[in-house]
Amino acid sequence: MKLKFLGTGTSQGVPVIGCHCEVCKSTHPKDNRFRSSALVSTDNGEKILIDCGPDFRTQMLNNKEDHVDAVLLTHEHNDHVIGLDDLRPLIFRSKKNMDLYSNKRVGDEVKNRFPYAFADVKYPGAPSFNLHEIEGNFKLFDTEIIPVEVMHCKISVFGFRFKNLAYITDASYISEKEKEKLKNLDYLILNCIRKEELHPAHFILSQVLELFEELQPKKMYLTHISHHLGIHAETETELPNNVHLSYDGLELEF
Repeated sequence: MKLKFLGTGTSQGVPVIGCHCEVCKSTHPKDNRFRSSALVSTDNGEKILIDCGPDFRTQMLNNKEDHVDAVLLTHEHNDHVIGLDDLRPLIFRSKKNMDLYSNKRVGDEVKNRFPYAFADVKYPGAPSFNLHEIEGNFKLFDTEIIPVEVMHCKISVFGFRFKNLAYITDASYISEKEKEKLKNLDYLILNCIRKEELHPAHFILSQVLELFEELQPKKMYLTHISHHLGIHAETETELPNNVHLSYDGLELEF
């Protein structure tokens, strides 16, 4: 299986509109980050999208990706769901509804934000979705998916484990029970918004490194990164062995 990072930035992306810091002015591709999303390819070639934010269309075109078979939604914040309407050409070409997997709260919010996708009488160009509530481990295209429930300030958010890789974004707390699902990993992908100053809804670097020591994955990749984490090349040299910054377009095989 493979995971491709379609985006590795926080909700404002990098560069940030109106910001003139050295990160936002950088011309290096690894310092330009779309909103966080990932595309998982199964051993049989199915494509599972994790989150569908405002940059989805450009992400797909830039990466020359041309299909999505199902979508996993971590939570309902706009930087993770507002691009769902851009699934329309893929839905029209496949001639079937797109399957979305989330908890009930997120599914209800998708209905609220895209009511035209669920109308009894639809506008001809509207997308069509099938909502599936995640209530525990499940199989998708013969791939077992283990949901990992974490806290994002005061709301619960799903991360997902596939085989020996786990992807978690927008987390500020992981319970001891859920940490058990994160043992014996080759890859742990975890959000890290900045180096210093605690954040109410996101891990910062010191917290992420503590989790690396505790959970001991073979490798950790940081995502959902803001411009406050610094220049990619410089920050990468400051990290411990086997801890890395992700970047848009990076692929991991697992």
